[in-house]
Amino acid sequence: MTKTQRLRMPIDIAMTILSVILMGGAYMFPSDIVHEILGVALLVLWAVHFALNRRWFGAIFRGKYNPYRIMQTSINIGILICAAFLMISGIILSNHVFSFLKIESGLGFARTAHLLSSHWYFLFMSLHIGLHVGMIANRIKQKREAENGNFEEESSSKKSARKIIFRIFLSLACLYGIYAFIVRGVWKYLILQQQFFFLDLERGYFLFAVDYISIIVLFATASHCLNKILQKKNR
Repeated sequence: MTKTQRLRMPIDIAMTILSVILMGGAYMFPSDIVHEILGVALLVLWAVHFALNRRWFGAIFRGKYNPYRIMQTSINIGILICAAFLMISGIILSNHVFSFLKIESGLGFARTAHLLSSHWYFLFMSLHIGLHVGMIANRIKQKREAENGNFEEESSSKKSARKIIFRIFLSLACLYGIYAFIVRGVWKYLILQQQFFFLDLERGYFLFAVDYISIIVLFATASHCLNKILQKKNR
């Protein structure tokens, strides 16, 4: 594993955690300056992420496009567009970090753009995670086997039992993700049916995190399954 590959996983994990926290808006913190600082930190991590994957972006106009590559490129471009709008709208709305710019116009546009782009970014990020789940699982498996030199093969019945338990757990998480997607009103933000962010404080921060993580699981699973179907067709 190269140094670049070793960097990618902790950066991706940090970006996912930050994204879930930031989806709670300024309500999650005693002061909105914390939200601004974490937002800047996320954008810095995205800049590092894009730098580590610059070869992929360099090859975007080269080669043929099959259905899988179209899906992958659409998701990545979607993330890039949302990140750009988040940065621009965040700078305009800033009361602390970028207040020295003294921007006073465009606040209405910035609020709408920030709400819309943050939720589309969250959706694209979840789909992006799903594209790489298989690769991450393989790396973990290889690392485990490398660490255990005398690794014994599990019996087929034990493997089957583990797969069934995992699939049941995943199915339940996805079902809860659908529930959370509706109850949290995420679909409303995506189409601007809800133009102001609302955080139900009665449900608490823990349930907020569980709800949004389950939504990530839902869309990551969907893109992973679609990815497998497209790759089989491509073969």
